[in-house]
Amino acid sequence: MKKIYLLLLLSASLGFAQIPTNYYSSATGTGYTLKTQLKKIIDNVNDGLNPEYLHIDRGYGSGTSQTNNGLWSGYGTTDRDNGIGYENDNTIVDIYTEIPSGPDTHNFNFNTTSGANSGQCGSYTNEGDCYNREHMIPQSYFGSAGIMRNDIHHVYPTDGKVNSIHNDWAFGRVNVASYTSSNGSKLGSALNSGYSAGFSGTVFEPIDEFKGDVARVYLYFATRYEDQMASFYTTYTTVDARVMFDGSANQTFSPTFLNILLTWNLQDPVSTKEIVRNNASYAHQGNRNPYIDHPEYVCRVWGAGCTLSTNSFELIADINVYPNPSNDQTVNIETENDLDEIQLINVNGQIMQQVSNPIRNQNKYTLENLPHGFYFLKLSSDNKSIVKKIVIN
Repeated sequence: MKKIYLLLLLSASLGFAQIPTNYYSSATGTGYTLKTQLKKIIDNVNDGLNPEYLHIDRGYGSGTSQTNNGLWSGYGTTDRDNGIGYENDNTIVDIYTEIPSGPDTHNFNFNTTSGANSGQCGSYTNEGDCYNREHMIPQSYFGSAGIMRNDIHHVYPTDGKVNSIHNDWAFGRVNVASYTSSNGSKLGSALNSGYSAGFSGTVFEPIDEFKGDVARVYLYFATRYEDQMASFYTTYTTVDARVMFDGSANQTFSPTFLNILLTWNLQDPVSTKEIVRNNASYAHQGNRNPYIDHPEYVCRVWGAGCTLSTNSFELIADINVYPNPSNDQTVNIETENDLDEIQLINVNGQIMQQVSNPIRNQNKYTLENLPHGFYFLKLSSDNKSIVKKIVIN
């Protein structure tokens, strides 16, 4: 769980303040029309928008000594542990070894020419040897070509060893792990049930702290390169990538993978880390991830999938939420389960209330003085969770 959730509203406000004036003024539609509007805002084409902001290709980085060396240089501002809720030690944040709740087993010092702590790094024998550039959307999907290879929004600095183990395997939920990294990221057989029903084979699962981060990266890529997604699928796609994509420009993702992404997006709302990274990525290459700036766009684009996702969380048995709709700003949660946490999440993905170790009275939890509106109520118990939609009149 993100330690800085309670600061999310303030952090989001600070992040929004750095969005250029009228950046999203042309994003007025819904569904795939909105996705196309967002694509025009964040692409590298002069689409006749006013104002017009262009995605600039800053390069991949050759690994030679340079002051401004593509992605290697960019990571100096996009992925530093500095004021984002972790150790605050200014090292590189790696989502596969970062331990949110305490000291990391491995730390990486920023380097402008490679992922080595000192000098060059050509091998990744053990975790912690060095970090490298991981394409969250596998290069095999788009032929390792074009501006997308250098797009820092989806190319993360990650531990080289874990990156090589992840390889091109799809993201998903692991049933039995064959490898577990130092922070709990896993490679293994797919869990073919619940919201990941339909997946089989081998998948890679990040820890809960970064599941939403991964989801919003994929949604960004599907939007930014919307007009190329069909050709990617036809020309380059490997068997591993085909389980994630459907070959279309609109939905882009297979039904199961879309459900996984939308579920992770709701389970793990936008964090301060993502807001800082988005602002720094904009400074680096001139475009933004709209699903970090405006989390509500996710459901406005993939609305039907959002409904499916919220109904498909791994269930905790025998839970009744009432009254729903509520007319007195009070909701009761009736269950025999001992809940570890209750979260009230608005449609923007922001946590409005968070109660840890809530008190149960005769198999009933009660939330009072709830603000008016439509919300997701996330209930967690013993590493399982369910999300209920509620309306407070």
